[in-house]
Amino acid sequence: MACKSCSSGSCGSTSASGEVKGCQSNGGCGTGGCNKMNVFDWLSDLDVPSFQRYHIVEVKFKGGRKEYFRNVDQLELHTGDAVMVDSSSGTQLGTVSLQGELVRLQLLKKNIKDDDKVKNIFRLATEKDIEKHEQAMARDLPTMYRGRQIISDLKLNMKLSDVEFQSDGAKAIFYYSSEDRVDFRELIKLLATEFKIRVEMKQISLRQEAGRLGGIGVCGRELCCSTWLSDFKNVTTSAARYQNLSLNPVKLSGQCGRLKCCLNYELETYMDALKSIPTIEGRLKTKRGEAILQKTDIFKRMMWFGIVGEEAIWIPVSCDRVAEIVDLNKKGIIPESFEDLNPDAPAVEKPTVSELNSDLERMDKKYGGVKSGNRNNRNNRGNRDGGNRGPRPEGQDRGPRPERGPRPEGQNRGPRPEGENRGPRPPRPEGENRGPRPEGQNRGPRPERGPRPEGENRPPRPPRPEGQVRPEGVTPAADGGTATPKPFKKKKKFKPRPPRDGAAPTPEA
Repeated sequence: MACKSCSSGSCGSTSASGEVKGCQSNGGCGTGGCNKMNVFDWLSDLDVPSFQRYHIVEVKFKGGRKEYFRNVDQLELHTGDAVMVDSSSGTQLGTVSLQGELVRLQLLKKNIKDDDKVKNIFRLATEKDIEKHEQAMARDLPTMYRGRQIISDLKLNMKLSDVEFQSDGAKAIFYYSSEDRVDFRELIKLLATEFKIRVEMKQISLRQEAGRLGGIGVCGRELCCSTWLSDFKNVTTSAARYQNLSLNPVKLSGQCGRLKCCLNYELETYMDALKSIPTIEGRLKTKRGEAILQKTDIFKRMMWFGIVGEEAIWIPVSCDRVAEIVDLNKKGIIPESFEDLNPDAPAVEKPTVSELNSDLERMDKKYGGVKSGNRNNRNNRGNRDGGNRGPRPEGQDRGPRPERGPRPEGQNRGPRPEGENRGPRPPRPEGENRGPRPEGQNRGPRPERGPRPEGENRPPRPPRPEGQVRPEGVTPAADGGTATPKPFKKKKKFKPRPPRDGAAPTPEA
């Protein structure tokens, strides 16, 4: 007989022809009820004669509960078969979960002796037994809900988590959890009268309750207590402290409300790694200031410190360097910093910014990174007072610029004397055009033209005589006549300005 999630046989078992039954994973279903507290039988491929097989079989019941029974009749059993076993309160239906030599190891692990206390397996379950067992299981939820109402009416300080009916429906086990001692004598009377059954009350811990109910943990997988974990060990907050976890009870607690069992999984690895981490009893002393430990990365063997007054800036230091500083502080020696541990060593002069950028300046001079004209203008601007011209006082106008003579050849224009203003530019001779605008120079904004005086209108244009057509290239005159076309003037070539006295000639455009 197979489990409900398998339709072709029991999980992890083989047929007479050697084919794998069940979900054909040769171990157990990945999902479904047969995965709960399942043990992979890695010795199932060994063909052992029936008379040499171990005579005790592991049988699983509802909620992952497992017990061990003796196969006295040498029945041909497979993993997942439903069998009728002898219990303290009568006959009950269970599922074979493990058999063979692995059962012997499980008995040694759980300190169970092979004596008369081990009950027997009666027979394989029939279709009628399975149907009766399913009817009894259908009564579990309604009975649990009604039992919670009765507990609430009696105002008992207990939590009813699960109800398990026996296969014949004559007895039910009520699983509850409570922090205090509960007097449930009146409760048993009401439950027995309500459901006409024998009642057994069994108290379980919060971890066992989470294992029976099941669920999904924060890791995204099923709870360990409901899938494979059977022994619950004590978990303390020191396990989280050794692993540098924040002592936040919301993050460290599982669905049972207690500390997560997985805090103990990697504790031994952290304990071994902490042996090579130096112990910091106080503050590290350096000439830069006292350092306070902020964080420790155990596996990278790095420690972050913050100087007093500058705690926002964390300085990473290796554990070996921290151990050296601790030894120096014990000897009364205060190092310069975390990098320089020898205070008597000569100070190394650091290069200035100009020395670091000297290569770039040589490259600019060699390959002409800056144009000569722009370099001269930049140097001339730098020779002025402070490099930048300050704001002109309010109400002060620029005076006339004195006339300068021609600049001698090869002489550059020097800095303007302090207090000397540039005079007005002389008028341009008639017929002389301004040369082309230098590349990159934009024309300034056009001055805003004021509004036309009120009442002043442009004179109206006289009407054109009927049938008269304006000749091509002829513009109308202001007095209504016809003006002659303007002759085309050829633009003159730009001539450079003659050099002044004491200045070098400017390069031609």
